[in-house]
Order: sequence, then structure tokens, then C-alpha cells
Amino acid sequence: MEWQDQGIILSSRRHGETSAVVSVLTRENGVHSGLVRGGWGRRTRHVVEPGNRVHARWRGRLAEHLGSYTLEVERSFSATLMDEPMYLSAMTSALALSVGSMAEREAHPQAFDGLSALLGILESKISSPEWQSAYVKWEMGLLGELGYGLDFSECAATGTTENLVYVSPKSGRAVSKAAGEPYKNAILPLPEFVKVSGGVASSVDDIISGLRLSGHFLERHVFNMGGRHLPQARGRFIARISRQNPF
Repeated sequence: MEWQDQGIILSSRRHGETSAVVSVLTRENGVHSGLVRGGWGRRTRHVVEPGNRVHARWRGRLAEHLGSYTLEVERSFSATLMDEPMYLSAMTSALALSVGSMAEREAHPQAFDGLSALLGILESKISSPEWQSAYVKWEMGLLGELGYGLDFSECAATGTTENLVYVSPKSGRAVSKAAGEPYKNAILPLPEFVKVSGGVASSVDDIISGLRLSGHFLERHVFNMGGRHLPQARGRFIARISRQNPF
């Protein structure tokens, strides 16, 4: 059995002396692992770097087998971001969330397109408000792709579409200021920028609030199902943002 697809390397680990097992998010075949013979060798180690955009060719005797990959690097995001700790941390967080949230061999073409777009934004190294806002919205989009999209269209309690400043931690639906004020210590803040297409955060606090919002539902609906927690890489990314200067 054989197929070819676009892919983004999510993770790689050594297998044997010189080979590597890589996990690749492919556009049409989902997250799919395979063996790269010689992939851990000195001359070819760069090919299996997480974050690489690749053309992947997979072969296996049966579909359920691990099989083997032949990979051709099309774009090396990891190399571009190697000297940019903040951008590199964001990429590492996104890759860890992707590999930890999607079932093996289940197609998610929109997740592939979204991650590819995010990596392009990181590579462009635009200013902090824009790319960090895009990262938050990427996490929101990942939730939607996994079937747990949040609803900011109207207040869950009153139906109003105005002054939506909170989110119910159970339903993921927006709550207006008036309806949520009595419960503000038990519900989640809704930053304005996440509600608007092309919206950009106005402060680091807005970014942190957006990440807490998406993180709550990623942990509740995706990672807690297997008794896991959000990836440590994501925690390190949030810590970096928290330490940065205001925009």
C-alpha cells in the first residue's frame, strides 16, 4: 500500500541506531506515524525536524502497519525560527497540541491548513499583537475542528448579542455582562479580539485571557478524556508571553 501527501512533521524520535519514527500531520491522511530509515543520521537529521513542511510518501504492506516514509523537505520552519525563542516556543506549543489532540489516521484537512497558515505567520515574524492574536485564534480553530467549537454569537442566558464579555466554562457559549456579572468569579472572560475576524489583542493580558479560554476547553474536552494534561510546551509558551513587555 502506498500514498503521497503534503505534511508537517509534528514529532520525531530515534529508533534503533540511525532511524527515526516521525509523526506527520498530513492533509488527507491525518496524523500518521512512520519509520524514516537513516532519519537520525548526521547527514539527514535535519529532514525529520519538527515543524518541517514536507512532501511525504508512505509505504506499508498493510494500512494498519507502521510503514515507512520517504520525506522531501519543502520548507523548514524550525530552521527559520531557531534563533527566535518566542516564535520557536509558539511553534513547539502548536505542534505538541496537534499531535496530542488528533486521533491517528483521521483526516483533518482544515487542521492541516490552519497549522500551515500559523507556521507561515510565525515565519514572517510580524509584531507581537498580530501573531500572538493569530496563535490564540488558531487554538480556537483547533477546538472547532475537533468538534468543540465555542459560540460567541449571542448570550447563552438572554439571547442578546451585545456586551458579550464572558464565556460559560461548561457550554462554551458567550454570556453578556449583565447576565454574567453575578457569576464573574466562576466564568471565563471573553477578550474582544477573539470575537472579531481579524481582531488583534490590545494587551498581553488579553492574550493570556484568550489562551486561558482555549486552554480550558482543550483540557476539558480533549486532553482530560485520556487522563492527560495540556502539553508542557504550551505552558512554557504561556510563561514566555507572561514575562514579555507590554505591546
